[in-house]
Amino acid sequence: MILWILLLLLLLVVFGFGFTLQVLWWVAAVLLIVWIAGFAMRGRGGGRRRYSRR
Repeated sequence: MILWILLLLLLLVVFGFGFTLQVLWWVAAVLLIVWIAGFAMRGRGGGRRRYSRR
């Protein structure tokens, strides 16, 4: 009986990690798209801001 419980817990952990990793891949893809869109919207002239002490 304990062997079955341990086997079911192991399956739950393995499939749980698989689902979590799948969700993290989707989140990473969305963040990458937002990051690239931020570069595209900023344009070429919107690089670093230089502050001079004059």
